[in-house]
Amino acid sequence: MKQSPATSYYRATATAYEPYAALQGKADARVAIVGGGYAGLHTALGLAERGVRDVVLLEREQIGFGASGRNGGFVFAGYSLGEQSLLDQRGDVQAKALFDLTTSAVERIRRQVARYDIPCDPVDEGVIWANWFRDPAVLRQRQQLLAEHYGVQWEWIAQEQLRERVRSERYFDALYERNALHLHPLNFAIGLAGAAAKQGVRIHENTDVWQLRRDGLRWRLETAQGAVMADQVVLACGGYLAGLRRRIDRAILPIATYVMVTEPLGERLAECLRTRSAVYDSRFAFDYYRPLPDTRLLWGGRISVRNRSSQAVRHLLTKDLQRVFPALKDVKVDYAWSGLMSYARHQMPQIGGGDDGVWWAQAFGGHGLAPTCAAGDLLAAAIANGDDRWKQFAGYGLVSAHRPAGYLAAQASYWWQQGKDWFKTRLEG
Repeated sequence: MKQSPATSYYRATATAYEPYAALQGKADARVAIVGGGYAGLHTALGLAERGVRDVVLLEREQIGFGASGRNGGFVFAGYSLGEQSLLDQRGDVQAKALFDLTTSAVERIRRQVARYDIPCDPVDEGVIWANWFRDPAVLRQRQQLLAEHYGVQWEWIAQEQLRERVRSERYFDALYERNALHLHPLNFAIGLAGAAAKQGVRIHENTDVWQLRRDGLRWRLETAQGAVMADQVVLACGGYLAGLRRRIDRAILPIATYVMVTEPLGERLAECLRTRSAVYDSRFAFDYYRPLPDTRLLWGGRISVRNRSSQAVRHLLTKDLQRVFPALKDVKVDYAWSGLMSYARHQMPQIGGGDDGVWWAQAFGGHGLAPTCAAGDLLAAAIANGDDRWKQFAGYGLVSAHRPAGYLAAQASYWWQQGKDWFKTRLEG
């Protein structure tokens, strides 16, 4: 799937920085990281904070080019795999330990934004999970599950209270997750890169690594105009496959999702939203949206194996927006784009490494901001200090995604779940 060339709102409003030069000639490093998204950046910064200065990060495009610079900007706990499934698979103790990694990561992101003074427009006002259906059981069940097994308290929002905050008759009750925030994801990535570079990490943009091979006791990474010799290598490319290790690449499905941003709404924004919280709904294929500082509305949704054009994204998402906020039927959309996420069949991140010194962090499945932070911290601790906490993810390994057949299975599953949501909506009238 080719990447859409459309300019995103995030790229149009990105923090200006001096581009990192492409790698020229030979370099030597203790650790080489491939991928300038969140997983690679958090690993690089985590290594630098632990005193490992001999780190090189190689990015084929620009910092935050992939999903890290294209997503909705939601920062909350959890994984693509739901909390009930995680509990069923791992039991109380292990499930809570894995979940706690992401709740801690939310707090770590808050600290990073403050410590490194990253200008990413953080809005620490929580996230609303709005019920698309009349039946409140799914909300009550999740609220109870989180409280009893994960020690997390989500606040109940009754329908009348919800409609004071979200001015739509589409929703019924809701849950409010306070330990959550939203931000400008590309500027956050640019800020992480700047923080890492100031602590000695050598970053090279526009540097395509086309080969990874063993050279004696070390690894050699070949690029178009140079090479890096490294003791250890971290592959953190997400849905934008590097083609360096077949076993790692074949374990994920690159899946597209869509985002758009409206024109500035001014006072009209209050006709739709009277909250600074981000919002998403209770369907499988949910809408997600949040107010931006310049009174625009960011709107995202849909998942597909198709990476659509900006015109197609605008058409699809505008219909979704108008279902929720009919008052915006004539709104102008200034930006629309798509991006690739990496999914694993087991719906959990793949974080690990082998005895040969090659590590990986991928398959964050649309829940990337907190889990990538956790992954980077785990890998940095493992490489710098021999910490083995990353082994908590050993049960979620590099299971083949069976491309291209996996794309058909993923799309069929999406349509099935979408059909169930449609049928339930129709039944409720």
